[in-house]
Amino acid sequence: MTDAVSAYPPEGQGEFFLCDIFGAIPKNDLVSMEHPLFSLATRPDRRILNYEHNGAEITVTPSVKGLATIHDKDILIFCVSQLMAALNAGRQVSRTLHLTAHDLLVATNRETSGDAYRRLREAFERLAGTRITTNIVTGGHEITSGFGLIEKWEIVRKAPTSKKNGGRMVSVAVTLSDWLYRAVLSKSVLTLSRDYFRLRKPLERRIYELARKHCGRQPEWTVSVDTLLKKSGSASPRRVFRKMLRDMIAADTLPDYAIEERPGDLMRFFRKGAVVESGGVPQALPTLRPETLEEARALMPGADAYALEADWRATWLRSGQPALRNADAAFLGWVKKRAQTR
Repeated sequence: MTDAVSAYPPEGQGEFFLCDIFGAIPKNDLVSMEHPLFSLATRPDRRILNYEHNGAEITVTPSVKGLATIHDKDILIFCVSQLMAALNAGRQVSRTLHLTAHDLLVATNRETSGDAYRRLREAFERLAGTRITTNIVTGGHEITSGFGLIEKWEIVRKAPTSKKNGGRMVSVAVTLSDWLYRAVLSKSVLTLSRDYFRLRKPLERRIYELARKHCGRQPEWTVSVDTLLKKSGSASPRRVFRKMLRDMIAADTLPDYAIEERPGDLMRFFRKGAVVESGGVPQALPTLRPETLEEARALMPGADAYALEADWRATWLRSGQPALRNADAAFLGWVKKRAQTR
């Protein structure tokens, strides 16, 4: 089966996936959360990036348009979110997706002005032009090859009525790279906070990704500034990078996670509200596995798993913080009861 890219494929071809799931939970692939594949620059970045960490070797090569930016990544997050929502609903998916630009802009907290549509086209050009050479593993396969972040794209517009009016963008077709599509099929993804799209500074987005990735399976993550600088992909000098982290700590803008500077030039990341005071004695809030949140979404389709988790924790606190033999099982039992009375 070949991938259809025309915005209007032949009837009955069935080789594309229509992005029509309203309010799909934001999802991000694990590989790009772990490794710096996107530029944090706000101007065209034409550097060749080389990165090596724990056996993973990555080279990111720009096109004449520059490297894909972390804001361009919103397109991929939208596509991955739509595909994962469809898979969880038992729908058939494809590597080629058809979407409306307006839905994408709204879902990623962007304006829907004419200039926003122009920037969207530029983002597609950078995503298609940026080439990755890597040996990272995704979906059970080790790949040592070169590929684009997306394979191809196409935009259909209304015919222009004047030089000033270039025609409204009607639909978009985008074919994901085989690498990213395999990550989706193998469910190598993590849920993001919807507030991720409200972060305007590139470094804030990148630091949130790293916090989400590394605090997903543990209550906290402590890392050296040097390692964090390397994993972030920031081009800033070390002292400037540390100053930006301190500004981030003071602003406290990251969704879900807080940062604390520790002795030894270390940074500690932990879930906001992960510790509460009870009679002067610190009590750790129960933590849940990412898989548990996925099960909760299956039990209550359309519900915000983060909101459910917060409500359950509040209930646990009000009930006197009883000992939990299995927090995940207790949470899912609570969700089932809530689903029955919904």
